Amino acid sequence: MSLAQSPGIWGEDPVKLTLALKMTRQDLTRTQMELNNMKANFGDVVPRRDFEMQEKTNKDLQEQLDTLRASYEEVRKEHEILMQLHMSTLKERDQFFSELQEIQRTSTPRPDWTKCKDVVAGGPERWQMLAEGKNSDQLVDVLLEEIGSGLLREKDFFPGLGYGEAIPAFLRFDGLVENKKPSKKDVVNLLKDAWKERLAEEQKETFPDFFFNFLEHRFGPSDAMAWAYTIFENIKIFHSNEVMSQFYAVLMGKRSENVYVTQKETVAQLLKEMTNADSQNEGLLTMEQFNTVLKSTFPLKTEEQIQELMEAGGWHPSSSNADLLNYRSLFMEDEEGQSEPFVQKPWLLR
Repeated sequence: MSLAQSPGIWGEDPVKLTLALKMTRQDLTRTQMELNNMKANFGDVVPRRDFEMQEKTNKDLQEQLDTLRASYEEVRKEHEILMQLHMSTLKERDQFFSELQEIQRTSTPRPDWTKCKDVVAGGPERWQMLAEGKNSDQLVDVLLEEIGSGLLREKDFFPGLGYGEAIPAFLRFDGLVENKKPSKKDVVNLLKDAWKERLAEEQKETFPDFFFNFLEHRFGPSDAMAWAYTIFENIKIFHSNEVMSQFYAVLMGKRSENVYVTQKETVAQLLKEMTNADSQNEGLLTMEQFNTVLKSTFPLKTEEQIQELMEAGGWHPSSSNADLLNYRSLFMEDEEGQSEPFVQKPWLLR
């Protein structure tokens, strides 16, 4: 139906329609203004859900920022401490370097021990044997022993020390005393015999008196003094020989006789324990058995010390508990009475 055919429209009052149109336009204008105000006032507004999500994200980021600030502050403080340590270390380094230069300027050069091989009796081979495994301090002792033993062999007589109170009783004599010139092996064997008699004694006299009486019984009163001087001069020189150095220390009162006795008893007990553990009597123990015997014999030693004893006996990191050890070889002595390092080790671990 067209407008011309619509009686409802053409039948309206024009004034009324004009007024309605005017009112409608006003409403449109007002609505447009409200719309513009809404756009102006709420154009930047976001939905609540988006706002809450952004607010949560912001809170998380703020917490992370606070954590990072705290971490930064700790790192900054540590950096300051490290810088102070660095500066202190630099000062110490410079000081040590200056001291090193001063030491290098004033210190005695390290000795060239290979020069000794041409002057020591026995030549390079013997010197290599004597010097093996020894530090400079020990090499000095070896060299002094070689020099001392050479001088000792050249002496035919010793001058008597007299009868002063400071002179040991077994050396009190005036005049010349013959140098019997025994070999090192002979001296060691003689000292071992002396220890055997000493341990078998029931009535204990002082060790110096016992020593002289032993020499009188062995060589007779006429030769006892000569042997006393001869033995004394030998054991005074050979510090590296275990038998001689121990006898000298006890004879001069520098070590208690009980120390030697205790050591010998402990070694004997250790060998007995190992023998008991060797059920097949083959002279062999597993490393596990070896460890058990050491712990039972030396209950006061720490795990680290037991480990050192095992290493001295032949254990090494690649060994297993089932590996076998020839324990009897640990208690052998050479012809000069030197025992294996294992036997000496327990008394070095104090």
